[in-house]
Amino acid sequence: MSLYGSFLSDEQFQCSICLDVFNNPSSTPCGHSFCMSCISRYWDGSKVCQCPLCKKTFQKRPDLQINRTLREITEQFRSMRGGGGVGREKRGGRGEGGDAGIPDDLFNELKKKLPRPLPKVPVSLPCESQVESIPTSLAPVTTSLASSVPNQSAIAALNQTSVPPPLPPPFSRSSGRRRFTVSGAASSHSLPLCEIHHRGIMIYCRTDQVCICPECANEDHYDHDTVTVETKWMEVKAQLSVSGEEIQEMIRQRIRKIEEIRKSVTELELAVERDTAGSVCLFSALVSAIERSQAELMEVMEMSRRAAEHQADAMIRQLELEVDELRRRGSALAELAQSDDHIHCVKTFPNLSSPPHAKDWSAVSVNSDLGTGTIYRSLAVQVERFQEELKKIADTGFPALVLEPSPVRTQPRIKRIQEYAVNVTLDSDTAHPRLIISEDMKSVRCGDRHQLLPDNLERFDRVVCVVGREKISSGRHYWEVEVGGKTDWDLGVARQSINRKGKIEVTPSNGYWFLSLRDKNKYAFRTEPSTDVHLNLRPHKIGIFVDFEKGQVSFYNVDAKIHIYTFNDTFSECIYPFFSPCTNKSGKNDGPLVITPVNMTE
Repeated sequence: MSLYGSFLSDEQFQCSICLDVFNNPSSTPCGHSFCMSCISRYWDGSKVCQCPLCKKTFQKRPDLQINRTLREITEQFRSMRGGGGVGREKRGGRGEGGDAGIPDDLFNELKKKLPRPLPKVPVSLPCESQVESIPTSLAPVTTSLASSVPNQSAIAALNQTSVPPPLPPPFSRSSGRRRFTVSGAASSHSLPLCEIHHRGIMIYCRTDQVCICPECANEDHYDHDTVTVETKWMEVKAQLSVSGEEIQEMIRQRIRKIEEIRKSVTELELAVERDTAGSVCLFSALVSAIERSQAELMEVMEMSRRAAEHQADAMIRQLELEVDELRRRGSALAELAQSDDHIHCVKTFPNLSSPPHAKDWSAVSVNSDLGTGTIYRSLAVQVERFQEELKKIADTGFPALVLEPSPVRTQPRIKRIQEYAVNVTLDSDTAHPRLIISEDMKSVRCGDRHQLLPDNLERFDRVVCVVGREKISSGRHYWEVEVGGKTDWDLGVARQSINRKGKIEVTPSNGYWFLSLRDKNKYAFRTEPSTDVHLNLRPHKIGIFVDFEKGQVSFYNVDAKIHIYTFNDTFSECIYPFFSPCTNKSGKNDGPLVITPVNMTE
């Protein structure tokens, strides 16, 4: 058999579409090759890109390129088919029959284009005892490689005609791998080895961005942009500082963003506090205006009702007198009609028949005007102003002036101190005789008269106040008291040893630390001298916080979440919650002080 018949055939270089030798061959992703023009026309006429052989469908039309290696082999095959007899004479002994018809230079060029077989490695075994020292991985390489390479007969023919490669160095028992330098000799500096050629990896392919050995460079990357690994490392090393600086800049940007986010959260908390205070102030003013208008309405309507009643009583009395007079004349006329004294009748009748002096009541009525129109109009004006204020706030927000720095900024926020809430109840044995305490010991108000109570040592006999049952001797404590609607009150803490009889000087030096309200809008702390406090918002609920070890007593506007004032002192003995609803002022201040449950502020 000739080499041409056993090594190369028309079917190996034939396009399955045009059934002719490849012309500009191109390979599909599934591995089959066709003429570039054939496969392009085949796909142009169909809606789905599908391999004509294996019918594999591609979601996107592949971008095909000419297989240059296959094209060169095809051109060599074309020249082989048209070769003369000179080649047979020169290569007569290469295959069966010796008439391959391929010139030597053409044959060697074609052999370079085909996949290389792994070199045969002769292994000499001096004796049977050395067999076990040879690595088991050294099976006959030709057999293992031949099973994985197509056209094995062609490879076998090339192996018979090619010059045997040089023998590799003998194997070492200490290592199953060989190390190569650029020249191929062993070096003390270890290089990673190529898994295919077992050569040192010392070349970098920029085209495919992989590290390869010289054999890979000659076979698969011969027309690519390649440099030594060391050269590539110097390029990468030059980029390291730039990449490191970029990473550091990214880190700085993210740290700045973290600070920006935290600052935004802080500003948001301040905005919430500002808007809360402003809204409480605004709505409190509206509620106060409405309550004041309601009170005026009730008073005006009551006065109108009394005036109408008085007017009606006067008119009724006058009408009743006229009715009596008319009835008397009616009776006299009836008697005259029955009399036989004609002379008397003639003389009397003119006086009885003339109409009595009476008022014309046809246009008289009770005044039904309640006099509330003026109050309603005034309230309408205030509501209109309130609406204008709301529109202004919706556009510009509350001014920052509402939250001017006060001695409160460094104080604990109300949500945090509410965690120290305690259950406070009133001690009835200490209450002034005019004070009325609820059954649950949570509410106290001032009555109109003294109650018959035992005059024990703990009871206040002159100041209308009461203290709590729970003593404070350590730790932190917090409670809340509702004060809305009252015009006067005192709230805070008092020392256990305070004087409870007679007149009391309520100052810190005498064991009292509390906040006072007088005449509905005058707030003050009983320091020496007294400290006036100007509150923009009228509190409806007061929070009291005690830190015994720090000697602090703080007061908070619970609804507005605003700190009011803090006493700083030293407690030498235990203290108690202190409450005074003050006198009721003829009903104007008869509302109670109520110890309310603490609801955690969101």
